[in-house]
Amino acid sequence: MEKHEEKQTADKIETQYDKYVSQFQDLLASSQKKGREGMEAAIAAARENLTALGEINTEQGKLFSEYLKRDLAQTSKDMQHLGTEAQDRLNPSRIGAGALAATTEALRLFGHTLINLSDKTSEAITYNVGEVTSAGTLICLKCRARTRLKKTTHIEPCLECSGTIFHKTY
Repeated sequence: MEKHEEKQTADKIETQYDKYVSQFQDLLASSQKKGREGMEAAIAAARENLTALGEINTEQGKLFSEYLKRDLAQTSKDMQHLGTEAQDRLNPSRIGAGALAATTEALRLFGHTLINLSDKTSEAITYNVGEVTSAGTLICLKCRARTRLKKTTHIEPCLECSGTIFHKTY
């Protein structure tokens, strides 16, 4: 396959993943189900809807579900860190201790819900060359080089060392 055709195929898959995530967000927002049950239902419904419409095929639906679970688990990990950091940095005299505690607890609970969606532990969340992911910063596990992604994209090998496995931050 020529480079131009490969680029067109990659762009199409990236667009399809964005549609999948958007469909998930819409379904989750309108769902009566909350927490883990609501997220799992929205993930499944997004896959079923886009497959039925011919927007994605069955295999892409399975991959996109796993990518979304992985991305949500990473977001959860980052939110937990932010919740702890906020608790450490914010001065309770400026913000009511009750509100701060409630916010931190909400972040913690939401984080646990997202982590439970993933079959992997938060420490084991890895991103591999060829997979699709949303915007963020990939950190090569081989050389620690950082690659900033501005949009949903296919993961390419590390520009520094050709590494193929990454962790992600936002």
